[in-house]
Amino acid sequence: MKYIIRILFIAIILLICVGYYFKNLGDHNTGDKLVGIGILVSSFILMPIFIYHRWKNKNVKDYMLTEENLKKMRNHENNKANNN
Repeated sequence: MKYIIRILFIAIILLICVGYYFKNLGDHNTGDKLVGIGILVSSFILMPIFIYHRWKNKNVKDYMLTEENLKKMRNHENNKANNN
């Protein structure tokens, strides 16, 4: 999965660079299309794949501010203060 993300990222960067190259040559329509496609692919394909890859084995409850997690944080702060 990480290789797919890397290859897709490099392809998007190349697509955007080629788009700006075409814009620099004077073909603004083709350049704008290539840059736009690169941005759309990065937003709607690369980002969801990346988010799924990073969160697939994580427990969301560990990152939520529940009452239990707040108590853990308070106890951790109190323990730090008492140890110093």
